[in-house]
Amino acid sequence: MTLTLYLVRHAPTAPNAERRYPRADEDAPLSPTGRAVAAGLRLPSHALALTSPSLRARQTAELAGFPDAVSTSALCEAQFGVMGGRTWAELEAQFGDAPRGWIDALGEPTSETGPPGGETGHEFHARIQRWLNDLPQEGTVIAFTHAGPLLAALRLCVGLRAAEVAPGGVAALNRAEDDWWLRELRRPGASMPGHPDPPVC
Repeated sequence: MTLTLYLVRHAPTAPNAERRYPRADEDAPLSPTGRAVAAGLRLPSHALALTSPSLRARQTAELAGFPDAVSTSALCEAQFGVMGGRTWAELEAQFGDAPRGWIDALGEPTSETGPPGGETGHEFHARIQRWLNDLPQEGTVIAFTHAGPLLAALRLCVGLRAAEVAPGGVAALNRAEDDWWLRELRRPGASMPGHPDPPVC
């Protein structure tokens, strides 16, 4: 029995363009560019679709052809605490070198620290691991989520410590029994293998 899992980072928003960490109370919609990117996603239509409850993830799912994607709280973005709403330059100006340690801790599955007021690395990765454990044994699942959960899943499943997945990008994984492997990292706008890009009108 084999499971295929597509992890989709939501399409671009205005805060993405500004390179700001999202605030916990922020629910930015897709930008016009983001709506075009989401509408261009090519994903298997027969899949079980899940989505983060955030507006940007739900809009991505809907525009990609999955208006009935099931809202799943485990797919929420990491909680960034004091980092939320700020760019990296603003964080360094206010906190010096500390933000590098906070973000490194958040990306470490066993870390008991993280951004002040946010999740620890352990809390964040434990949330993603519980979700992974509850996935079906076979079939195809698409998860519309955020950069943090997508990268955490890659760490937990295949040990990939660093990757760049832009808004609208896709990571595809397979699992057979307890073994995971990475099938594909797809940049935004790229088509599925075996599915040529549609003609440009």
